[in-house]
Amino acid sequence: TNMNSTQYYFSFYSSFDMAFSGILTEAEIAAGLQSCQAADTFDYKNFFVKVGLNSKSKDQLSKVFRILDQDRSSFIEEDELKPFLQNLSASARALTDAKTKALLAAGDSDGDGKIGVDGKAAFIKW
Repeated sequence: TNMNSTQYYFSFYSSFDMAFSGILTEAEIAAGLQSCQAADTFDYKNFFVKVGLNSKSKDQLSKVFRILDQDRSSFIEEDELKPFLQNLSASARALTDAKTKALLAAGDSDGDGKIGVDGKAAFIKW
């Protein structure tokens, strides 16, 4: 059978991270991942709109921040952003170094090289 690209992405969601349940739907994640399949095509503003993060509540954004803050340091560092897409789907690719740095710079409100809890909402809701 021929699968369209949406069905193709849904076929990989057996690895859907349950930490995102109640925040993002599988359809939102599929739409986001489809927008940045090829290397260097990740555009964080477009991606956040596609997955609906720009319209989530403050509480939901706090949950996303905690998921991405894998070492529980209250900051999201560059090494925690590189697998950003893979946090959504194990079959997704890692961000390129350039896109990881751009994403980090967008959320780094004080220039310390990491995204603090205070910068998370601004980071997602331009």
